[in-house]
Amino acid sequence: MTLFDVYSLYDIEPVSGSGSYVFTADGTRYLDLYGGHAVISIGHAHPTYVKAVSDQVGRLGFYSNSVKNSLQVRMAEKLGRQSGYDNYSLFLCNSGAEANENAMKLASFVTGRSKILAFDRAFHGRTSGAVAVTDNPKIQAPFNATPNVDFVKLGDLAAVKERLSTGQYAAVIIEGIQGVAGIRMVEDDFLRQLRTVSECTSTLLILDEIQSGYGRTGNFFAHQHAGIRPDIVTCAKGIANGFPMGAVLISTAIEPWKGMLGTTFGGNHLACSAAIAVLDVMEAEHLVENAAEVGQYLITRLNEMAGETDQIVEVRGRGLMIGIEIKGSASELRKRLLFEHRIFTGGAGEHTVRLLPALGLTKDQADVFLTNFRQLLTGDC
Repeated sequence: MTLFDVYSLYDIEPVSGSGSYVFTADGTRYLDLYGGHAVISIGHAHPTYVKAVSDQVGRLGFYSNSVKNSLQVRMAEKLGRQSGYDNYSLFLCNSGAEANENAMKLASFVTGRSKILAFDRAFHGRTSGAVAVTDNPKIQAPFNATPNVDFVKLGDLAAVKERLSTGQYAAVIIEGIQGVAGIRMVEDDFLRQLRTVSECTSTLLILDEIQSGYGRTGNFFAHQHAGIRPDIVTCAKGIANGFPMGAVLISTAIEPWKGMLGTTFGGNHLACSAAIAVLDVMEAEHLVENAAEVGQYLITRLNEMAGETDQIVEVRGRGLMIGIEIKGSASELRKRLLFEHRIFTGGAGEHTVRLLPALGLTKDQADVFLTNFRQLLTGDC
């Protein structure tokens, strides 16, 4: 049997990691500014995380959700306190796509409406409902086509008002920052107006914080920069530092009943032990604050660099969620960063380099990237 061909693969295999570094079998070290696609929130092989997961698997790795699991309660209490959403309820699942599926299904259940409003260039996942609200026909099979999803241009409030005024929409779903689209920012004022319009039309507001949440932007969730509170928040990726997990935070204004949502593996003992360790480390090491500080340092330095070379078109982002649009091929530049300078980065489209490092990235590590990035852009030694 062979593996199904999913992604183009670099001829590099990390076998171990530590903090913001990964290592191949021969000991070669790479600076990881990709974080496994924003998943590694507290760093590779953090000792607190390793101990928590190792201890838990030695006790009980799994039992079904037909019995009590105090780890779920602990995780919910910690997440509520650290995020500021302690008055929301929590549904635990296994991935970001599954979180968005359940969020939209819940919205349709409680409103009795069938339609969802989404935005151009959005990405919400690859399962059936999630891919239906993803603006990318290349990953939509004919099976995924549905008349229940409409798209409007990001930031077009008039179009949003026109659609929602029909009273047909269960929810509007939006990313805190559009990641796959190339770190497209959502204006704070637009989010505030979107909150108002959704309330006026009894439409639920779903904030997809799967990539932009969990401290990445210098607030626990990206939408908190705008000072709003959505009806539903979805998260995953950094929630368990590599262990598969997703979550749906649900406002107390929504009154779901038993049987609406369900899961076999969601919130299992290993996942919860991993998620609790992540929250413990984030709090103890002030990682949200570090993401804000080091992220702003990177953005400032990159903007200065943009003023010195015409190779940088635009720098976008908040905290440690940064997109650098360049004139040339981002793919080729990323390959050179990886193979010549041993730095992992992400991409988004033809021209954007995406930075999604662990939240504990240091300024010294940021400087390593900046020096090598500048050298490749300008050709200076």
